[in-house]
Amino acid sequence: MTTILVTGGTGTLGRLVAERLRADGHEVRVLSRHAQPYAVDLMEGGGALDAAVAGVDTIVHCASAQKGDEQAAANLIRAARGAGVRHLVYISIVGVDRVPFRYYKSKLAVERLVEESGLGWTVLRATQFHDLLVMALQGLSKLPVLVLPAGVRDQPVEVAEVADRLVELAAGAPAGRVEDMGGPEVRTFESLARAYLTASGRRRAVVNVPLWGAAYRGFRSGGHLTPRRAVGTGTFEEYLVGRFGGGQVRTGSGRSRA
Repeated sequence: MTTILVTGGTGTLGRLVAERLRADGHEVRVLSRHAQPYAVDLMEGGGALDAAVAGVDTIVHCASAQKGDEQAAANLIRAARGAGVRHLVYISIVGVDRVPFRYYKSKLAVERLVEESGLGWTVLRATQFHDLLVMALQGLSKLPVLVLPAGVRDQPVEVAEVADRLVELAAGAPAGRVEDMGGPEVRTFESLARAYLTASGRRRAVVNVPLWGAAYRGFRSGGHLTPRRAVGTGTFEEYLVGRFGGGQVRTGSGRSRA
């Protein structure tokens, strides 16, 4: 078994990746800003980061933030090269090369740093996690009216399934850019929002509003979707039942699941 470092190892995805790698018998180091003994701010790098990667065979880079991802990745790559790391696995997002959204542009820039790092590398792009979609809908539903971007669809995926795929990739040889991973259904944002409102017991009027700009056009055209790679199996309704409880939640296609 190998020694594997998981950045962002206390986050939604990284925690599951670390748990699964340990269950498979790997020695796992969890790196985050507050997790001892590898409490490291990737934006700063330095000796603490060098110590964290010393003796590591593989890094699974799950850490991400709204700002600073490129600097964090550059510091991580520099330390990984110095430590002789064999394999760097990076989780990205479907559509980072098609939707000119600022956060997506940063993720694409990190992909390029990984590809040009001189390390063995693997990049997996996934669609949005159920958890993140619910977080967004929770914020949008704070007002009496739930305002949605008109004409936008989504393809949410179960985070545990993405974690399983990353563990599989981390245990293998560097594979370059692997096939995208999407959730089982492409759905209108409105149908997902209504499912969330039903499951959470909230009553809100739903209004679809056309927006503007290149990023909105990219999302509306489906640049963030991968219908041909709908390999996930967990549906949004199944996630909602697990999150909020209850009996059956009706799906957008008219079917119901216990």
